[in-house]
Parts: sequence; structure tokens; C-alpha cells
Amino acid sequence: MASAVLWLALVAVADVVLPPHVVPDPLFALSPLIACSVLSPRTTAAFGAAAVALLVASGIGNSTWSTAQQWIRLLDVVVVSLAAVWIAAIRVRREQHTQRIVAIAETAQRVILPTIPTRVDTLATATRYLSAAQDAVVGGDLYDYSFTPMHTRFIVGDVRGSGLPAVEQAARTIRAFRQSAALNQPLTEVAKDMDAYMSQFLPEGEFVTVLLIDLTTPGTITLVSCGHPPPLLVRRDRSATFLESQPSMPLGLSRLFADSPRPQSSTFTWQPGDRLLLYTDGLSEARDATRSFLPLLDLAPQLQAGDLETVLDDLLLQVRSHVPHGAMRDDLAVVLLERASIAKQAAESSR
Repeated sequence: MASAVLWLALVAVADVVLPPHVVPDPLFALSPLIACSVLSPRTTAAFGAAAVALLVASGIGNSTWSTAQQWIRLLDVVVVSLAAVWIAAIRVRREQHTQRIVAIAETAQRVILPTIPTRVDTLATATRYLSAAQDAVVGGDLYDYSFTPMHTRFIVGDVRGSGLPAVEQAARTIRAFRQSAALNQPLTEVAKDMDAYMSQFLPEGEFVTVLLIDLTTPGTITLVSCGHPPPLLVRRDRSATFLESQPSMPLGLSRLFADSPRPQSSTFTWQPGDRLLLYTDGLSEARDATRSFLPLLDLAPQLQAGDLETVLDDLLLQVRSHVPHGAMRDDLAVVLLERASIAKQAAESSR
């Protein structure tokens, strides 16, 4: 709006200071053209009316209404102003249409990525997701959970590739996890079932890395890694370690390698107050301008410095400050789990 007002003022001043034979009146028409690019049709029409009024005043002041040229100038400003109003109306309709499409697309994408409750049994949870694709809510990274009377399980995964095909495969991976994780079977069998299911849909050479976590038994972490980065366990005293396990092939690749290692589970212990970070390689492979990786172990103590939501917000700030210009090159999904302390469990039980 300021630009359109300024233009009217500049042309009006020029009309006063220039010699009588120099008539800038047609330039008044540029004001509604400027307005139509960002303002509503009604506001654009107001600028058009102001342009016509200033042109009329100029003709009276310069005594040019007796000439045909002044009437042509008036016609020029009126026609351009009407065209500007028409352009503004089309622009507004298209913007509203685009906003509706974006809202529908965002809703559809959010449906793919589930919401994990902030408390699952005796666990506190927090999640974050950053898509590297412009204007996208989700990409090929994923997370989910399965909470039944028999099991408490989580998954974090990463689909090779990007764009809509990766989103589609991420949705299928979540579907496969939900189908298998709810059954009363070991975590290794869940991984096998998921691999068999995903192999039907993944093109040759494409794959999905996943990390499956079972926290059903209090104090015990059981995990199966299918080509995925290891989780980070941060103890209550802020010491940290990666939970390394025997990795198996990513989902979709076992069909290509008959002698590929079968999924194997590994078991670790954790205490009340300990925190477990599950993540995709968008975190572990984030690099700065010198190509140095983000030092996860150095940041680990910060994962105990506050509540889960604040901790993850700070972690994402660290990631964005680490990569050049804060531009993510890969999707990033993180799930932070905390085994509730004895005091927290007692407080929850008393409610």
C-alpha cells in the first residue's frame, strides 16, 4: 500500500513542478497497478478512484480540459484502473484456491505422520519432524508407536528417496508396523513381517531403514535395527552412549541377497530418569560448511537439561545452526523417550 500511495504523491508533485507542456497525468494509472499485486479489489479500486481524482484536479489546475488529449488521459487512467481491479480479483481468487489446496495437502500429510501421546504407560514422549522439501510437512522419514495390553513398541524409519513416492512408502511402512507390532510375536518377527510386506511395493534397489524398539518390560530396551542409525541413551547423570546392535538389511533388500543377515534383537537396560533418543540420519548426518557432522555425543548432556519438549526445540535449533544457512538437506525425525522416575510414576498413579 505504501508504494502505491508514494507513487501517487510523486506524480502529483511532478505535475506541480514540471513545465505546463509536460503532463505526467497518465502515470497516475501505475498506482492501482501497483496496488493490485498485493491488495484486495476494493482497495485497488480506491487507488484507481484516487488516480482519477488527481487527474481531474490536474486538468483543472492546468486548464487542459478543453483539449482532447486530457480526455484521452482520463480514459487511459480509468481503463487501467478497471483492469487493475479485475487483476486483483483474479489474484485473490487464485490465492484462496491455493490456500485451500495447501490446507488439504497439509492435512493429508499430517494424517500420514501419527501423533504420539506425551505419555505412553510409564514413558514420557516428545517428537519433532522437519521436512527438507520446500512447502512440505512430511517426507520420507517416519515414526510411530504401538501400545497394546501385550506390548509397548516404537519405530523410527527413513525411506530412501524423496518427494511423493517417499511419502507413499513411508505411509506403507507405518501400516506394516501397525499390522505386525500389535501381534504377540518377538520384535525380530515384526521386522521379518515388515520386510515381506514392503518388498511387495518397493521398486528394485529401493529400501527403508527402520529401528524397532520394544519397551514392554520396565527397565529393558529391546531393539532391532534394519540398517538404521543406533539410538542414543542418555543417563540421568548426563552420560551417554549409542546402543549398538547387530544390524540387518534394510526393508526391501533381503530379497536381493539370499545370504543377508536375519533380524536380530539386542537388549539393554535403563533406569528411571534415563532418556532414549530415536532419530533419522537427517540428525546424525547433518553437516556444517566444513562437512563436519553434528557431534551428537557432545550434545547428549543437553538432552537431560529440561523437559522433553524444550529439549527437542533446543536440539532442532542446534541442528539448524550447524547446517549452512539453516537449510536442511535431508528430512529429520526424532523421538525422545524418558523412563519415568519413581517420583513421577507415583504422582501419575495418585491421579
